[in-house]
Amino acid sequence: MMTQTDVIGQTADYVREAMQGDSSGHDWWHIYRVWQNSLYLAAREGADVTVVQLAALLHDVGDWKFYDGDESVGPRLAREWLERLGVDEGVTGQVCAIIADLSFKGAGVQAARLTLEGQVVQDADRLDAIGAIGIARAFAYGGAKGREMHDPAAAPVMHSSFEQYKNSRGTTINHFHEKLVLLKDRLNTEAARRLAADRHAFMLEFLRRFEAEWDIGRSAADEA
Repeated sequence: MMTQTDVIGQTADYVREAMQGDSSGHDWWHIYRVWQNSLYLAAREGADVTVVQLAALLHDVGDWKFYDGDESVGPRLAREWLERLGVDEGVTGQVCAIIADLSFKGAGVQAARLTLEGQVVQDADRLDAIGAIGIARAFAYGGAKGREMHDPAAAPVMHSSFEQYKNSRGTTINHFHEKLVLLKDRLNTEAARRLAADRHAFMLEFLRRFEAEWDIGRSAADEA
């Protein structure tokens, strides 16, 4: 029978291979950071580390953003993998439920109620979406999806449904306003909120600088 260490190790190897070569900001190193952040938060919040680690490792395998908006792919692939390893159904069910409800689904969409383990993994994932790394990931994703960096004539949209959010083709800068700057106040755990404060402040400063430099460039073009 496989030990917990074996299951975690084989799952990490599986995910590393599956995410190899990704250039959208959802690569293995994103998974690794979420995994490590999850362990940090779990230790401070008293969450089940087996469930947390497996959900963190598997949370982006089958991400709906890369499967035409199909939310069922991620939980299904996670279940197939965990059943292949012979993981207990209680653990498998918890992991799949976390993956199904983890994602941000629009500024105006009520979030699903999560277990403590789900809250920990969601917070770890959201911490990786803000701050310096979050900024880099946002532009990597925008580029991978062929989105404009910024259009001052296009206002951010506070999406009122998941369908509206999934179908959005807004600019990367708008994505900050539609999601990323909202995450700090939507974190679940005190430990995550402490880590988020500085990252959030840095992101706001980046946006301020971006707008200032954009306006200087536009003014110079108008004067030419």
